[in-house]
Amino acid sequence: MILGVSPDDERSHCRFKEKYGLPYTLIADTDHAVADAYGVWAEKSMFGHKYWGNLRTTFVIDRDGRIAKVFEKVKPERHADEVAKAVAHIAG
Repeated sequence: MILGVSPDDERSHCRFKEKYGLPYTLIADTDHAVADAYGVWAEKSMFGHKYWGNLRTTFVIDRDGRIAKVFEKVKPERHADEVAKAVAHIAG
């Protein structure tokens, strides 16, 4: 199962999902409770401006509910292949 989590609201998720034709479930974490629990809600900085947001991170969770692999500083352009390889390795 693939889940996407971001602090964006449900309406934003619907538009994003439709725009990119995503078959995945997207979770609106508007209070960033999930991000806090996974340690990815952090202060960020861009052009000297500081703000809070999600660190772009992927967690691969095994069938027993344990985190099997963590990808930090994800680059979306090539990330799907990395995740597919990790899942195939874990699935054995």
